Amino acid sequence: MGKIRITGMNSGLDTDAMVRELVNAYEKQGEKYTKAKTKTEWKQEAWATLNNKIKNFYSKYASNMRFSSAYSKKKTTVSDSSKASVITSENAVNGTQTLEISKLAKSGYLTGGELQVKAEDWTAENQKYVKAGKSTTLGDLGLTGEATVLIGKGKPATAGGTFTPDSTQEIKVKADTTLEEFAKYVSAAGYNASYDESTGRFFISSKESGAANNFEFVSDTDAGKKVQDILKLTETTSTGESAGASTGAKKINGEDAQIKLNGVDFYSSTNNFSVNGLTITAKDVTSGPLSVVTDTDYDEIYDNVKNFFKEYNSLMVEMDKLYNAASSKGYEPLTADEKEAMTDDEIEKWEKKIKDSLLKNDSELDTIASTMRSAMLSTFDIGGSTYSLSSFGIHTLGYFEAADNEKNVYHIDGNSDDTDTSGNEDRLRAMIASNPSATAEFFQKLSGKLYDAMNKIASTSDNYTSFGNFYSDKKLQNEYVDKQKQVDKWDKYVADMEEKYYKQFTAMESAMSSLNSQQSYISQLFAG
Repeated sequence: MGKIRITGMNSGLDTDAMVRELVNAYEKQGEKYTKAKTKTEWKQEAWATLNNKIKNFYSKYASNMRFSSAYSKKKTTVSDSSKASVITSENAVNGTQTLEISKLAKSGYLTGGELQVKAEDWTAENQKYVKAGKSTTLGDLGLTGEATVLIGKGKPATAGGTFTPDSTQEIKVKADTTLEEFAKYVSAAGYNASYDESTGRFFISSKESGAANNFEFVSDTDAGKKVQDILKLTETTSTGESAGASTGAKKINGEDAQIKLNGVDFYSSTNNFSVNGLTITAKDVTSGPLSVVTDTDYDEIYDNVKNFFKEYNSLMVEMDKLYNAASSKGYEPLTADEKEAMTDDEIEKWEKKIKDSLLKNDSELDTIASTMRSAMLSTFDIGGSTYSLSSFGIHTLGYFEAADNEKNVYHIDGNSDDTDTSGNEDRLRAMIASNPSATAEFFQKLSGKLYDAMNKIASTSDNYTSFGNFYSDKKLQNEYVDKQKQVDKWDKYVADMEEKYYKQFTAMESAMSSLNSQQSYISQLFAG
């Protein structure tokens, strides 16, 4: 809370205004420290933003292009893509294969029989029934007491055989268990289950496809079997006089998918098969063999190289713009008073002028850019021949042809996205197709050299730079702290000066008060 001062009562002077005027000169002098602190803070932000972009290129593009996987891309085409699709790994063998799809994978699925209860207006003469609701209890359907229902999981029985589950789970119910609650118990046992009161049926399915995930209700007690019957969870009743009668339920067994690849049968609990580097997804049963052709994916290899240069060029353009930025001489961060005299648009443009120039002629920026440019000029001997980027039709434009800040941008001859070189012979694509091993080796070595050069900078860790950064973040932070101390020190100095002036004016007021008292006393004496 600020001090409350009562001043000027004896002198008649506007002491506050005079002190403010005296202190204002010191505050103006201190503004340069605040502005210097602000510029340092903005420079930290500018470097942090650029540093993240450099790290992204270094870790994602320069790093990944060092490995053979970037140049061993393959693709597989299927003669009828509506029947199957294929994902190809680099280990897949080039060539043509035949594929037949005999069966698709199925999940076990039970549609229960329709459940009915007596209508509210039921009479012996008018025996009216309605579909059971979710709140209908097992007691309403005829259960008394308690019962345990067993649900078994395992491969379906062969024709005429008996289902033998691999595992069973118990579902305990009572007469007051509702149909909705029973569905929840089945779900808790690991199945998809719901009761649809609009149709009066249970719908239950296994969560995963395949024969091993098939299920059946296999209660082995009379009470359990009775629950199965009254809920119509099996295709025929199992107890009472109507044993063997149809319940209206329908069960579809879980099945494995089956394909024949090059005459050999393969089975899977899903419609996906992994065979010798191919991930095959079966979509539909075939009436005859499909042709499956695997070959090197030259387009994807080309795109990997193209994307690498796209990111490299984007980074180089940004660094060149920052390094070659126009001078902001005469521009300093604005004070609150200065901002009040300007529009928001004027403030934004003013600050942008400063921020754009913060890394102008920055030595660390020049170091990282020069390091990257130098690595890209490397040549390598491969198979008795010397290769450089120009061997693949990749080059910069002439000094007077390139736009501002694009002198270090690489262009790929024949690249349809590059208006400067799209009409040239596509040597990169030709080299990928005609000599893929030399192409892969060259770009692995080039990106490896670039990565190592950048890694040497990023691996520095000392009093100025943190490990993994491409600029002296610690040094900038120390500068910011020092400038903050300057601001704090000067703020205290200004406060001290203000207090000093108020004390001086207070002393003056006291002296004048004493003088006035003396004069009053003398006047009274003469008057007497």
